[in-house]
Amino acid sequence: MGFVVLVLLCGLTGLVFGESKPKTCSDIRHFYNSKGFNLNGVPQTVISGEHLRVCSQDYTCCTSGMEENLLNLSRREFETQVKESGRTLQVSLNGQFKSFDDYFLELLNRSEASLQTSFQTGFGPLFSQIAKVFQDLYSDLRRYYRGSNVNLEEALNEFWARLLERLFKALNPQYIIGEEYLECVAKQSETLKPFGDTPRELKTKITRTVIAARTFAQGLVISGEAVRKVSQVSLSTECVRAVMKMTYCPHCSGVALAKPCSNYCKNVMKGCLANQADLDSEWRNLADAMLEVVDKLSRPYSVDSVVLSLPKRIAEAILYMQDNLNTFNNKVFQACGSPTQSSKTEDQIKRGRNTAEEVSGTPGAQLEKVLSDVSRMLRDIMQYWVHLPRKLCVDRESGQSEADRCWNGMSVDRYLPEVMGDGLASQINNPEVEIDITKPDMTVRKQIMQLKIMINRLKYAINGNDVDFQDTSDDISGSGSGMCADDQCSRDPRLTAPNTDKPNVYAYPSENKKVVNGRSSQNLPCVSLYLLSLVTVLLRR
Repeated sequence: MGFVVLVLLCGLTGLVFGESKPKTCSDIRHFYNSKGFNLNGVPQTVISGEHLRVCSQDYTCCTSGMEENLLNLSRREFETQVKESGRTLQVSLNGQFKSFDDYFLELLNRSEASLQTSFQTGFGPLFSQIAKVFQDLYSDLRRYYRGSNVNLEEALNEFWARLLERLFKALNPQYIIGEEYLECVAKQSETLKPFGDTPRELKTKITRTVIAARTFAQGLVISGEAVRKVSQVSLSTECVRAVMKMTYCPHCSGVALAKPCSNYCKNVMKGCLANQADLDSEWRNLADAMLEVVDKLSRPYSVDSVVLSLPKRIAEAILYMQDNLNTFNNKVFQACGSPTQSSKTEDQIKRGRNTAEEVSGTPGAQLEKVLSDVSRMLRDIMQYWVHLPRKLCVDRESGQSEADRCWNGMSVDRYLPEVMGDGLASQINNPEVEIDITKPDMTVRKQIMQLKIMINRLKYAINGNDVDFQDTSDDISGSGSGMCADDQCSRDPRLTAPNTDKPNVYAYPSENKKVVNGRSSQNLPCVSLYLLSLVTVLLRR
């Protein structure tokens, strides 16, 4: 009877503990050392895991010190992954910004050079007297595009007013014309229209084009800033524990080759990146608004045709005044009185010639390529924030063929829970990452607000209007640090958040979200003690 009981004891013990031979820890020792950690204190064979806080407390090759080191490594590696993904997107946005920025500034340079060349040829001595007015106009256009505090409409009005003053004196050398008289002349310009309809027509085209160009460039800069700041958001403790459990606990459990189950990885990533995913709605709205601006920049008057035709339109306006000078003078003299005759005799300036080239209304090949590249990128990145969890899982997760033998967080088995939705509110029942959905990340919320501001600016720009919001933060002012060098970025005016509702939060109570996956019991030591007690009672009989 005693012999039978002993056989039964050995059999039961074998069922509970498996092989009598202890498992070696050589694999994890090699892996742990490859990560740059010292092997002092690393077990040679498996030990009891009751000391572990993240990984399974079954028999293990990891000490509490090893678990802590791997926990910190998980944080560093995951934060680096998120930042690198964001940096890739930043590089793309920065490249598109630089392409457009270089193109538009070169467009202004070409237009100004064309004006100087054609006016020197067509207007001769008159050009030297009005050249400074042209220089100031292009300077204002550049400053406005760069984001300086320039009122574009006022700058254009000032240009025509100063041009009128210079031309009126230059075309009437036989009179002594002082500042007071010129002020009177300026007051008559609105009704007498010395330049015909050109100022009104140009104002509409130029303001629409330059506002759209500036706001579009700002949109690219603000997008890059949002990516940079959101990609640097610190990970929660619960997220780091979940990433550690998914990434390094298999090594501690002796199943290092098992990859995380696909849905398991997605739930971990969706939980960790829940706040970032809340950018999705405004991010897509921003991309849509920028695509609308692209459409405005290419038609009905393409940006290059408007800017490059500026010399010809200005020349037409000056010739109009020269052709109608006598009529204009007579009406001015009636309103302001006849100016005093000059004792000096100066030759009358001859009528100029419009030698500026006509520019086609269709966009050129270079503009089409710039806008086409930007449009393609905007469509590609529309779902960046909701696709990021899946993107970060690609190299980690198991394939479909391994759905029954992948790491599910506890063992190598199938993963049963469903995949959570996107965003913070959807994580209330995430089985892998504990999240208080009533406490959204403030950095992310702030960037959502900045995207809303930029969307409003773009919508105004689509209709040819500019708007300045005042922002109490210093996040959006300046050149968009992190996107490009200071001398390359558009100088954004200080933008300020309009009155918008606070982001919705959902007040659910915090709860422990554990999941039962039908996994094998982890209480083997308790079972063995019970069986040993039973055998002892039998032996005593």
